Amino acid sequence: MTEFVGSVWWLLVSLGILVTFHEFGHYWVARRCGVKVLRFSVGFGRALWSRTAKDGTEYRIAAVPLGGYVKMLDEREYDVPASQVHEAFNRASVWRRIAIVAAGPAANLLLCFGLLWAMFVIGRPDYAPAIGATTNIAAASGLKAGDIVESVGDRATPTWMELQMSLMPAALDREDVPLQVRDGQGRERTVSLALSDLAPGFDQRRILQTVGLTPRHVLVPAIVGRVVPESAAWGVLAEGDEITAIDGSPIRTFDQIGPEIQALGLRGGDALVEVTRDGERLALEIQPRLTERPGGGGQFWALGIEPPGNYQLPPMDALQRHGPLAAIPVATREIGHLTQQLFGMIGRAFSGRLAIENTVAGPVTIGRAANVYAGQGLAWFLSFLALLSLSLAILNLLPIPLLDGGHLLYYLIELVKGSPLSERAMVAGQYVGLALLACLMGLAFHNDIIQLVR
Repeated sequence: MTEFVGSVWWLLVSLGILVTFHEFGHYWVARRCGVKVLRFSVGFGRALWSRTAKDGTEYRIAAVPLGGYVKMLDEREYDVPASQVHEAFNRASVWRRIAIVAAGPAANLLLCFGLLWAMFVIGRPDYAPAIGATTNIAAASGLKAGDIVESVGDRATPTWMELQMSLMPAALDREDVPLQVRDGQGRERTVSLALSDLAPGFDQRRILQTVGLTPRHVLVPAIVGRVVPESAAWGVLAEGDEITAIDGSPIRTFDQIGPEIQALGLRGGDALVEVTRDGERLALEIQPRLTERPGGGGQFWALGIEPPGNYQLPPMDALQRHGPLAAIPVATREIGHLTQQLFGMIGRAFSGRLAIENTVAGPVTIGRAANVYAGQGLAWFLSFLALLSLSLAILNLLPIPLLDGGHLLYYLIELVKGSPLSERAMVAGQYVGLALLACLMGLAFHNDIIQLVR
């Protein structure tokens, strides 16, 4: 399956699940409040499939699968027979209307809990939060290769993904954050990561790289993938050799070779390179040569070797898994944490701390993300759906006319003043809502285009 087809497919699957649950929440509560439902539609536009039940409700799947709706009996939209007036939505008490409208976001919240619970029961594989190399702020703060980050602030980080997500808010706020780390000998210490030293306007899509944290699992082993003809290593090293030391300095990863060779070249003389070849340990003498950088830019000392081109990431070595009962409170706490994170991101967007291109995701970005998460396994896709479902619940509760939150605002005003808002006020609100939603959609598509261009 190509990336384009996969992105489209998983976008439709994701939206289909989320919209169906959201609209089912409205439908289920409306039926129990005595309001007649005329149509339950997944998607907009022309019907691709429809069926009318005995109670008169039409169930349909429409051609444009980017949303859905529940159509209820309402005197404000058309004439209602006298025998059915008591089933009209507008005749329901204000508390019943509040319950019906709030049921959509509530259904998404319930779905989020169910998805997170299932994810924890199945178990989401990931990499351990082990540091492979440090530079810049991370190195200056005292973090070292081999350290395992056990928590960021008061948030435990059992996996590398948890570490990334926990560091993001502090980085956006440019606030120092305490890390509880454990070194290779099992000794624990607290390190203050100086995120306040981040430069204004840093790349918010590459926070860890900017901070100088490289995970252990992405480091390429010090294996020779190719020897450049007529180079210093030509005829000495061979493809498949694993370099274990250079002049007595242990070598574990390919990125450690360059700095050692630069130091040796400046000092002069041969380098003693220790390798493992076909199970045999060898000590070979090589003299680094000055080599022109590709495209200009000066010279550097080199052996003339390249890393393996077909290197694959190692198997994941961490697993977030809980039993069916233990997963209930864990999923509940995770919803609270994610909700806090999402509201925090909304606040940072309005304050300007979050770049505009990282605020609202459009269908292209969502589809590509869904494809990536689905490719990582069921548990990862469930976690993606859970976050999307929670985001949909929060978005719909915003007090914007045309959204559920806008209707709830109308009904709360009605409770306070003792009578419904005037038609004129509601129509004005609808226009404001349309304008705000148009801006939101425009921003989402703008961000999609920016991401595609990049």
